[in-house]
Order: sequence, then structure tokens, then C-alpha cells
Amino acid sequence: MITLYQFPISHYCEKIRWALDYKNINYEIKNLLPGLHVSKVRKLAPDTCVPILVHDDRVVQGSDSIITYLDETFAERSLTPASDQLKKEALEWEQYVDREVGIHVRRCCYHILLEHPDIVIPFFTHQGPWYGKLYIFCVYPRLRKAMRKYMNINQESEQRSRERLRVAIDKLHSHLQQNAFLVGDQFSRADLSAASLLAPLCQPEKYGLNWPDQLPQQFEALVDGFQPKIDWVNEIYDKYR
Repeated sequence: MITLYQFPISHYCEKIRWALDYKNINYEIKNLLPGLHVSKVRKLAPDTCVPILVHDDRVVQGSDSIITYLDETFAERSLTPASDQLKKEALEWEQYVDREVGIHVRRCCYHILLEHPDIVIPFFTHQGPWYGKLYIFCVYPRLRKAMRKYMNINQESEQRSRERLRVAIDKLHSHLQQNAFLVGDQFSRADLSAASLLAPLCQPEKYGLNWPDQLPQQFEALVDGFQPKIDWVNEIYDKYR
């Protein structure tokens, strides 16, 4: 039995949902509630972050480690290139987008969306426990404050993240103008990582959330600032998700 402990909104968790689905691996999902997740996660792993994969008696934490584990354990449809050189390049791209895309997409999005509980509360409680909406609604002011502190989300940090994100998107776009994939001539963990971590800016249907028909004007402006250099994300989703 494979169980994925996750937040539905998390793009790092989407990396693993995608990897599991791509490899046709059966699994169950345990959706956690922000804040309440800490006690549950600490019983499983040393850190409080998700995703966490539990496979029988093996616990793996962190999206990059989980993809490596899945490829080592379930060899079919490997996301890690076979050759040493291409494997090295794929891991370097994955580390780059984890650091230069994932963190900054999260900060830029939450800086806006945390001020719109009508949007983020359904994201936090999607397919979670029955009491989730009531709990999050009651604790939301404290949760929002804690998230801003823990993730260093404020006006100044958001502006720095927006610029870091612009540099990373330019780098990805430039590479993909000349290449069909980030590494070699086939889809790999590098492409999956880049597309999933940028997905909140594109809201692909296959992400698995019920995106609202209309997002705040600030959020739309954020996305518009990166168009059309992220259009390839939806293409990757259409072909490989």
C-alpha cells in the first residue's frame, strides 16, 4: 500500500501526484489541514513539510527524494534518465526549479491569495476531513499570520521573489525555445518538476483543484506579467499529465 500525505494546493505535492499517475502506481491520498498537519507529520518524519510518501514500512519525505524512490522501486516509465550525464542534468534542473521557481511561486501567490479566504479556504480543505472548513474558518486569522511568518511572506519579499521568478522563467523559456525537453529527447523529472511548480500560475484542470472562475485582479496581473513565457506549462500538462 502506498499513501501520499499532502496538501491539495501544494505544487510540490502535485509533483508527486503527477509522478505516481505517470508511472501508473496505485496509491491513496491523505489530505492534511494546515496547522493540524504538524502533529500527524511529526509521527511520520523528522520535518513538518509535505509531501510524504509511505510505502509499507518505508517513509520518504520531500518531492525530489520521493521521485528518486519511485524510480528505484518501480522501474517502469522511469522519470530519471538512464545515462549518468542526462541524470545529472535532470537532477540539476529539478534542484534549480525547486529553489528558483517553487518557493517563489508559493510566496507570490500566497501574498495575494491569503487576503482572500473565500478562495484559499476551499483550497486548504479540498477533499479533506468533514470538519475542515469549519476548523480553517475559525483559525484563519492566526493561520494566515503564521503562514506569512513561517514562509517569510510580505511586500518586500514578494517583490524579490517576483524578480527571482522572472529570471527563472526566462531561463526555462529560452532553453525550451531550442529544445523540446529540458533534458535529452524525452519527458523527465525535470519537465515534470518545472511544469508542476509553475502550474498555480496556469491553473491546469489536471492539477486536481476546483480553480475559481475569476481570481483577484492582483493575481491576474501577476500571471499576465509572465505570459506568454509559461504557455508551455499547459502543453506539457496536455501531453503528459
